[in-house]
Amino acid sequence: MNSSLSSRSTPSGLRWLLATVVLAVLAGCASPTQRAPVEERKPATARPGAPVTPVVAGAASAPSAVEVAPAKPALPGSENAGKPGYYTVKPGDTLIRVALENGQNWRDVARWNNIDNPNIIEVGQVLRVAPPGVDAGAATARPVASAGRVEARPLEGKPPAPAASGTVTAASAPAPAPASAPAAAVSRDPEEDLNWAWPATGSVVTPFDDNKSKGLSIAGKAGDPVLAAADGRVVYAGAGLRGYGNLIIVKHNTTYLTAYAHNQTLLVKEDQIVRRGQKIAEMGSSDADRVQLHFEIRRLGKPIDPARLLPVR
Repeated sequence: MNSSLSSRSTPSGLRWLLATVVLAVLAGCASPTQRAPVEERKPATARPGAPVTPVVAGAASAPSAVEVAPAKPALPGSENAGKPGYYTVKPGDTLIRVALENGQNWRDVARWNNIDNPNIIEVGQVLRVAPPGVDAGAATARPVASAGRVEARPLEGKPPAPAASGTVTAASAPAPAPASAPAAAVSRDPEEDLNWAWPATGSVVTPFDDNKSKGLSIAGKAGDPVLAAADGRVVYAGAGLRGYGNLIIVKHNTTYLTAYAHNQTLLVKEDQIVRRGQKIAEMGSSDADRVQLHFEIRRLGKPIDPARLLPVR
């Protein structure tokens, strides 16, 4: 009887033992204190004094090659920088000022440089300021011709020695010297030969100063007439040049132009022909602290003292 019970209980005891072992294994696998093995890599030890590069989470790794920013395109005309007849734009420049400083019509400068919008020029841009085909270097070096001055020169050859007898024979008489050209026939540059007149009747209150005043300041009352100083063509009439107010610029030839600033009223327009003594504006105080006419004469764009050319009062 006992042997039979023992034989029947043996399988169930074995099953209980197996179940216990399985439960123990499952419990060990589910325990939170157990971790899967992870390979840990320690950072390389930095050398003393070596810079430490911070690592930003999510940042892309730097490329192996150094990236070079694309070069900016060259500004128009940069290949002509420094050449005679060209001008490099500086901060504060406008096309009107560039033309005035170089003795040109601003419309011509715009056309020579294919500028569609005269209000847009870039610092560093190089502009042609001399007509195409003109030797700007030779024009700049041309001296100012003297107005009607005649240079006295002695006749060439020494006078003959007197004869011992006190008489001069036909054989010893000197040959007549060749007639020299009359002094009045000295050639004059027509570009310099202009008939100048004062642009206003008032007194000069500020003389020419190349470092401060580029012209003469002439006193007057608001509305006094402003007259063209010589025959020419109006190349600018407006208020687009800072410091000049209502301004008129007259070009007389390829050498000279005149500027009339601070006017109250402008009576001419661009491209209009004016004559010496013609009323072109009324005196005022635009962009100035008093009523006055600021008058400039520019030779090849450079201001000169108008008193050198205007007639003596």
